[in-house]
Amino acid sequence: MAIYDRSLPNVRAISPYQPGKPITQLAREMNIPVEKIVKLASNENPFGMSPKARAAIEAACDSLERYPDDFELKEALAARLGFGVDRIVLGNGSNDVLDIAARVFLAQGHSAVFSRHAFAVYPLATLSAGADPIVVPARDYGHDLDAMLAAIRPDTRIVWIANPNNPTGTFLPETLLENFLGHVPEDVVVVLDEAYNDYIPPADRFNTLGWLERFPNLVITRTFSKIYGMAGLRVGYALTSSVIADLMNRIRQPFNCNNLALAGAIAALDDADFIERSRVLNAAGMEQLKHGLEKLGIQYIPSYGNFITIRVGGAAAVNGRLLKQGVIVRPLAGYDMPEWLRVTVGTERENGLFIEALEKAIG
Repeated sequence: MAIYDRSLPNVRAISPYQPGKPITQLAREMNIPVEKIVKLASNENPFGMSPKARAAIEAACDSLERYPDDFELKEALAARLGFGVDRIVLGNGSNDVLDIAARVFLAQGHSAVFSRHAFAVYPLATLSAGADPIVVPARDYGHDLDAMLAAIRPDTRIVWIANPNNPTGTFLPETLLENFLGHVPEDVVVVLDEAYNDYIPPADRFNTLGWLERFPNLVITRTFSKIYGMAGLRVGYALTSSVIADLMNRIRQPFNCNNLALAGAIAALDDADFIERSRVLNAAGMEQLKHGLEKLGIQYIPSYGNFITIRVGGAAAVNGRLLKQGVIVRPLAGYDMPEWLRVTVGTERENGLFIEALEKAIG
């Protein structure tokens, strides 16, 4: 029997995660200078990271011979959010935290529920744990909570929800989500992925952390990869009950957050000015993109994140023509959206270059 056939069937069923095309790869393929390329594919913060975080990271270089000590970040998060350190789980990016939750609660004979057009890591984490993925049809490209509730089976152990959702940018209001949590069986874990929480307009925000006392089966995950601009350092976290946190920390890899990431995250938490500036600039960039798309007659899904998802005929061909112009966006065929492209909100210049390139690509 071949080595491939010796591998676990659930592993063979996984579609590998496809990251956005790297700038250097496109530069080699198209012979385009790196500085001429605009990458709007991975929902990174185009304004970089907090200056305070950068300074802390540079200072941390003097102690890289030491193993990481993550207690200071846990203390900083606990003080900021009002939770004990025993309710915090750190991860090598929030993807790591999602995988840890899957390994704690999922196995062969179990199932997990998530929406069509939801984050690709949910089926990946479910299948890697050997569980059965239950994909619920989307409603207006977002979560249909009633259908998801109905899809829960006796063997269901996790429900995955992203709010705002990636890659569509849709958003669940407080009343709908709170009502859903109140009807989920108490022995089913709800993982609420809030990677894009900081981009939600202030008027639409609500405090999900207050639900943790009422719903001990709730796990909220967040990340420093998005508005904090630290995607390359990989640090995320979960907030949950002390019971679930204890279980997750038992299988968390030792030292899964490195010294530079920890130092940067602690400093970034104290830079409210940078976070607010990033949010405001993202909102302005979103309006710039929407205006350009409307002039071109391009359909888009209203988004609460730092990206916008657009519908174009022949999306694969349009994407190819954008790449030839040095513009990288994210095709969504892997999300069962073959006619759609996801576009990260960039700087004013980057957004303008994208609209110009898109006009040529669809012409």
